[in-house]
Amino acid sequence: MIPVLGFAQANVAVLGLGRSGLATARALRAGEATAVCWDDNPAARAVAEAEGFTCRDLHKQGAFDGIASLIVSPGIAHLYPSPNPVVRAALEAGVPVDNDIGLFFRSIATPEWDNFERLPRVVAVTGSNGKSTTVALLHHILSEAGKGVQMAGNIGRGVLDIDPPQDGDVVVLELSSYQTELARSLTPDVAIFTNLSPDHLDRHGGLGGYFAAKRRLFSEGGPDRAIIGVDEDEGLFLAGQMSMGQVDDRVIRVSSGRKLGGAGWNVFARKGFLSEYRKGRQAGSIDLRAMTGLPGAHNHQNACAAYAAARTLGLAPRMIEGALETYPGLPHRSQTIADEGGVRYVNDSKATNVDSAAKALSAFKKVRWICGGLEKDGGLAALSGNTGSVQKAYVIGREAAKFALQLDVETEVCSSMAVAVERAMADAQEGETVLLAPAAASFDQYDNFEQRGDDFIAEVTARLV
Repeated sequence: MIPVLGFAQANVAVLGLGRSGLATARALRAGEATAVCWDDNPAARAVAEAEGFTCRDLHKQGAFDGIASLIVSPGIAHLYPSPNPVVRAALEAGVPVDNDIGLFFRSIATPEWDNFERLPRVVAVTGSNGKSTTVALLHHILSEAGKGVQMAGNIGRGVLDIDPPQDGDVVVLELSSYQTELARSLTPDVAIFTNLSPDHLDRHGGLGGYFAAKRRLFSEGGPDRAIIGVDEDEGLFLAGQMSMGQVDDRVIRVSSGRKLGGAGWNVFARKGFLSEYRKGRQAGSIDLRAMTGLPGAHNHQNACAAYAAARTLGLAPRMIEGALETYPGLPHRSQTIADEGGVRYVNDSKATNVDSAAKALSAFKKVRWICGGLEKDGGLAALSGNTGSVQKAYVIGREAAKFALQLDVETEVCSSMAVAVERAMADAQEGETVLLAPAAASFDQYDNFEQRGDDFIAEVTARLV
C-alpha cells in the first residue's frame, strides 16, 4: 500500500467505494488521515463500514464542512455530461476534487528514496486502444529482464494498493481519460500515448475534450521521456508540442505501418518488422511476424511502444526481443483460445469500439466475425472499407438486426453468443479465423467485456470437446 501523504489528521471525503475507492480509503488511513466515505449503493457502504470506515451522506447540506478534499472514483462524472451532485456540492463549497491517481503521484516518493542507488521510475500509458497490452507487455519485458516491476491502474491492482517501490523498481500504470482528466498531480518519468479514436465523447464533451484529457499526462506531468504514437493527427500534434527540435530525443515517435524519417528517435513497425532509428541510423530490428501473442498491426504498434519504453529504461534490443517472443498475450485481447482443424478461434472482446474492431479484423486474412452489442456514439460508419477479410458477420446483442443493417458484409442475426458461435463454427473452413471483435459495449447482455469474452470461450470450448 502507498500511504497518502499531505493529509495527516485531516478529513478527506471518498466518493465511490469500488476497488479504487476502498483502496483510497485504506491508503488515506495509512497516511493518518480520516476517510469520510460515501457510495449510493448500501452494499458498498456496508463493506466499508465493516472495515471500520465512517460513511456520511455527502448529498446532505453541510456534508463538506471540515473536509480537506474530495476523492472521486473514475466512473463518477465531474464535468460532462453534467457533474455528479456530490462533486458539484464539493466545488461549490470550495473543496478540491482529486482522484487516486493524483494521490498516488503526490505520495509515491518518500524520504526513503534518498538512500536508493537508483530511483524508482513510473511509466504511465494512455490512449484509446492498446493501453492494457502495452502495459502488460512492458511488465513482461521488465520481469524477464529481472527488474522489480508492478503494474496497476486500469490493469492489475489499484494504484494506491501496490507495494512501495524499492531501489531501481519500475511501476507501470494504465491510465484512462477519466483518470488523467481529473488527477491534480501527474508526474510520470515516462509517458506513453498509444493512439486516439472516438470514445467516451459524452463524458468529455466531444473529441477535443477527450484528447485534452489524455494530453494532460504530458502537458501537466512533464515526463522525462514521451513516447507518442503519431499515426493520428492528435498524436502527431502532441509529439510536436513536446519536442524542442528535430533531434530532441526526449520524444520517441511510434508508428505502425509506415517508416518514420528524420533525425530524432523513432520506433516503427512495417510489414511485420520492428525498427528503431536514432539520429538517422538503425539501432535495432525485430521480426514480429511469428509472435503469436502479438498478431496484427495494432499489436505491432503496442510492441513498438513497449520496446521504446524498455529502451529508455536501459534494456538492450536483443533482451527485449527474447521477452517479446515469450509474451503470452492478455485475456480478451487478440487471445487465441484454440486452433482446431485449421480454424483459429480468437477472443478480442475488449474490441469495444469501431477502431479497435477494425484493427482486429485487419490482423487475419479470412474471418468469421462475431460482433454486436451496445452501439457507441458515432455509429459503425468507420468500419466501411475495413471489412475486406470478413467472410460473414454473426451479429449478437439486443439490437442485433439494427446493428447488422449497418454492416457492408453478409450478415446473420444471431442475437445470442451461443447461436453466433454455433453458426460461425459450422461455416468456418480451414485457414479461417472465428473472431469475436464486437465493435460495441457489452452492457446490453453482459456486466462487462470480460464476461462476454468468457462466454465466447465457454461456447467454443464446449463444441470442440
